[in-house]
Amino acid sequence: MRRADRLFRLIDRLRPGQLTTAHALADAMEVSERTIYRDIAHLQASGVPIEGEAGLGYMMRDGYDLPPLMFTEAEVTALMVGARMVKTWGGASMAKGAASATDKIAAILPDTARARSEKMRFEAWTTRPLDDSTRAFIDLAEDAIQQSLRLSLDYRDEAGASTERIVRPLGLWFWGAVWTLVAWCEMREDFRVFRLDRILGATSKGQFTPHPQKMLEFFYASDPMRKDKVETTQSD
Repeated sequence: MRRADRLFRLIDRLRPGQLTTAHALADAMEVSERTIYRDIAHLQASGVPIEGEAGLGYMMRDGYDLPPLMFTEAEVTALMVGARMVKTWGGASMAKGAASATDKIAAILPDTARARSEKMRFEAWTTRPLDDSTRAFIDLAEDAIQQSLRLSLDYRDEAGASTERIVRPLGLWFWGAVWTLVAWCEMREDFRVFRLDRILGATSKGQFTPHPQKMLEFFYASDPMRKDKVETTQSD
């Protein structure tokens, strides 16, 4: 049995939330108790909420679920490359999550796939690294989008002039070197796209009630690219 398959079977055995001894698990999996201890240590290090200790037994806390991860080599490569890009160009929380995700994936990969991922020669570099304030705003904007929070932006246009905008954050776009925030601008009464590196500060103004014609779906439906709005906002 592949190690990845064994780890998923181990999770399934522990998922009901009942205390199970390593001896019982070893019999069910047809492996040694030492292998069970090693596998549980790997799963715990990967963030799987398994509790217990040798001699007493193990159980998994309620609420944890893990879908089958039967990745092909191409899928593993894509995930690892994507994670390295996020660590370079994503927000602070995204970068931390990407690092954690790659550790969890590596812990359950078959030996051949893990060796391939470790030998990967793809790295994500940039001549314009994100500063800490931009990384922090990515996290802030992501949270505002999830919770439907209005934001007051201290925004600087292309000429360097500052303006205050009350916006309804709808989405984050990455253009290869620049992050932008897609939002409904209450001052312009229209959709606008703001460059994150031109936002000097942001404060929450409380939740907003989503309106069908002020949501991202309507923005895409009316004109998927809205190039005119992207260009005018970056200098507007």
